[in-house]
Amino acid sequence: MSFEWPWQYRFPPFFTLQPNVDTRQKQMTAWCSLVLSYCRLNKQYIMTVMEAQESPLFNNRKLQRKLPMESIQVVLEELRKKGNLEWLDKNKSSFLIMWRRPEEWGKLIYQWVSKNGLTNSVFTLYELSNGDDTENEEFHGLEESMLLRALQALQQEHRAEIITLDDGRGVKFF
Repeated sequence: MSFEWPWQYRFPPFFTLQPNVDTRQKQMTAWCSLVLSYCRLNKQYIMTVMEAQESPLFNNRKLQRKLPMESIQVVLEELRKKGNLEWLDKNKSSFLIMWRRPEEWGKLIYQWVSKNGLTNSVFTLYELSNGDDTENEEFHGLEESMLLRALQALQQEHRAEIITLDDGRGVKFF
């Protein structure tokens, strides 16, 4: 599946933060939507700011335009304010992008568990995110820290319990 770039991506001024408040707000909305869509399609969860700057996401080689580092920081901070990004270090050099919130992931996982009659079953985290049984599920390949957050959300709803197994962590569904 190839990524469909929005029309703004082919518009050179998109790569310069606009001074007009209304225009900038629309631009920020477009950038946030673009980042989330791109990361979702490419199943990206953790990135560094440097990787982001060099990726096609912020660097349109065809137009020979790239969003400046300061502007990338503004976009990422906007995503953080919306609850879609979390900085992984104090220097704000790497981040976790959440194109789906942990509660939403938890809901998807629990739907799969219920649909397949797997309540009262125990899974390792690896089986859930990388096992053959979940291969066709959207949560297949889910980054471990995001998987844990999703399972913690289910634990708070009393639908699951995170447990420690001999070889790592697991989860039991109710």
